Amino acid sequence: SFGFADSFDASRRPQGIDAALDFSTELLDRGSAQTIADRFLRVLEAATTAPDQPIGAIDLMDAVERERVLVEWNDTDRVVPEETVVGLFERQVARDPGAPAVVCGEEVLSYGELDERASRLAGVLRGRGVGSESVVGVVLERSVDLVVALLGVWKAGGAYVPLDPSYPAERLELMVGDAGPVCVVTVSGLAGMLPEGVLVPVVCLDDPGVVVELAGVDLGVGLGVGGLGGVAAYVMFTSGSLGVPKGVVVCQRDVVGLVVDGCWGEVVGRRVLGWAPFAFDASVFELWVTLAGGGVVVLAPVGEVDGGVLRSLVGGGGLDRVHVTAGLLRVLVEEDAGCFAGVGEVLTGGDVVPSSAVSGVLGAVPGVVVRHLYGPTEVTLCATQWVVGDVGLVPGVLPMGRPLENTRVYVLDDGLSPVPPGVVGELYVAGVGVARGYVGRSGLTGERFVACPFGEPGGRMYRTGDLVRWSADGQLVFVGRADEQVKVRGFRVEPGEVEGVLAAHPGVGQAVVVAREDVPGDKRLVAYVVPEDDGTLHGDVPSFVAERLPEYMVPSAVVVLDE
Repeated sequence: SFGFADSFDASRRPQGIDAALDFSTELLDRGSAQTIADRFLRVLEAATTAPDQPIGAIDLMDAVERERVLVEWNDTDRVVPEETVVGLFERQVARDPGAPAVVCGEEVLSYGELDERASRLAGVLRGRGVGSESVVGVVLERSVDLVVALLGVWKAGGAYVPLDPSYPAERLELMVGDAGPVCVVTVSGLAGMLPEGVLVPVVCLDDPGVVVELAGVDLGVGLGVGGLGGVAAYVMFTSGSLGVPKGVVVCQRDVVGLVVDGCWGEVVGRRVLGWAPFAFDASVFELWVTLAGGGVVVLAPVGEVDGGVLRSLVGGGGLDRVHVTAGLLRVLVEEDAGCFAGVGEVLTGGDVVPSSAVSGVLGAVPGVVVRHLYGPTEVTLCATQWVVGDVGLVPGVLPMGRPLENTRVYVLDDGLSPVPPGVVGELYVAGVGVARGYVGRSGLTGERFVACPFGEPGGRMYRTGDLVRWSADGQLVFVGRADEQVKVRGFRVEPGEVEGVLAAHPGVGQAVVVAREDVPGDKRLVAYVVPEDDGTLHGDVPSFVAERLPEYMVPSAVVVLDE
């Protein structure tokens, strides 16, 4: 029954049983086959020593292997500063207040100017009752005002919740209802995007009265920034399996742990492209890793950034670092891998990244480095990374890599016991970066954020739902999902949420949503529907879905079936 074995023979001898294993050299080397044979013997010895124990209670690993997967490969502890991201940013202000912080077209904001504008907004927000643990909604497009608003919320001690103006009104209303913001920061041109049912005080940055109020803030009065690491930093919503979005509460310490990680190297003066929607956690890297480290955020223009726009930005922006989703990386490489010329580092992310895309970048741009990041929103952008700078070192399947600093990763079975290298288990993430939980959903929080049996008492770990395995040299390799969740264009999507919306359409009797990947690296949602009653699908189904869900959750195609 060994899938890698050509034959397994056992014969009785006076002293016991001898066994011989012939293995396929196309699948295993001798060391790996020996390891599996040793584990098989360990199971037999344990079963005969204590035949009444459940088979699942038998430990396949010896003490050395157990120490390796639990401790050695998780030796990531480093000192994390006991302050907020605001404190790290203000260090950069003190270092060089005239240094450029944000560039948006012809507009350039220095560290000192950004600090002053954010402090003035913080003073206004404090006057609106914003303080520690207060949530502030932000409805802004990509702009200098957006960066000022997010930093201003933090300076006031609050947490921001991104309310993307491109989202349907129904979804924005659900998000506001869950997050419970004390006020919303926006501009007059976008204030009308808020649903009529959202009765929250609004601070319009371009309102004449607010402009006067901002100018009158006394910058000599100290502004509180909450209870350091434990205070909430932002609430970011992701797709929910129950048909409604769920808000992930990430704390300041989580973000600080990310921005001070040594993996980013030198940040001062580095120009980083800021194009990810701020409701997408890639923006946490683009904005806060950059600004807390003394870099320059180069904002893309307002509007959708497709492959053509991104290619022009990368080609003419003098950028040092660019983050692109796995699917967009594939498109850019296919069209013109040389567009990354001049960029020092290309970051991408997801569970599966096409190795051909990575090889294409490295082959076309000498000296560039590709960094593959993995992690859901619940672990503050990323938990693991794998870095490569030589096209000859790109494997056929890219690994997820090793854990970041102060992050521990465990591959566990159904009983929360660690599995040996090469064996598939579910990935759990512990350490700095693990979010507080889901806003207003204690049951779901308890289900996904569980007690960690390894390390200090009281620790928690996040159950990712991703199936992975350890390689022999301590790299994590993605295998699949333990549930129905999929990742599309960098966003995690619960098909059940899309199916719930489709089922509400008056002409749809049944609906199933799947993610198809007909082209490697290009994953798309497809809906299969059965019409109600007469077999005719009445009404525009895609438009119905688009009125209720963000654009990235709208199926690319709707296929009508008889049954």
